Amino acid sequence: MRVSTKGRNALRVLLELAKIKDERFVPLKEIALKHGISKNYLEQIMPLLHKARLVKTTRGFQGGYRLAKPPEEYSLGDILRVTEGNIAPVVCLDNGLAVECNRMDKCPTIEIWQGLNKVMLDYIDNISLKDILEKERSVLIDEKDEESAAEQAL
Repeated sequence: MRVSTKGRNALRVLLELAKIKDERFVPLKEIALKHGISKNYLEQIMPLLHKARLVKTTRGFQGGYRLAKPPEEYSLGDILRVTEGNIAPVVCLDNGLAVECNRMDKCPTIEIWQGLNKVMLDYIDNISLKDILEKERSVLIDEKDEESAAEQAL
């Protein structure tokens, strides 16, 4: 599976919205500027996220987007399914189930692809937005500790 720009940017947007502690709606322009992503491009992604009920939206002066549920309830797998569609490693699998194929009975590799698909889905379905944010915070704390140690060494 190769994650497209659409999938990566959808994850960036949702992570940005997850960082907002209050219930305010964030304008798309704000997110686009912060991440260097075209607002027009994000306008193509947001309807997918809204339709999948991953974000709430409102229009007008205070308009924008916010998460529809807490960050721990979003898995990376859910996000990728919305943006990428079928994320199976081979065409003959659809969401982990073997699709009817005239070679299925004799296919020596179907179990390999099913196993790969299972491992991949188990992995991405067990990473939440909250997990990613916590990892980001720990990296930032480690960087600050390194900077502090370097300053003390001088």
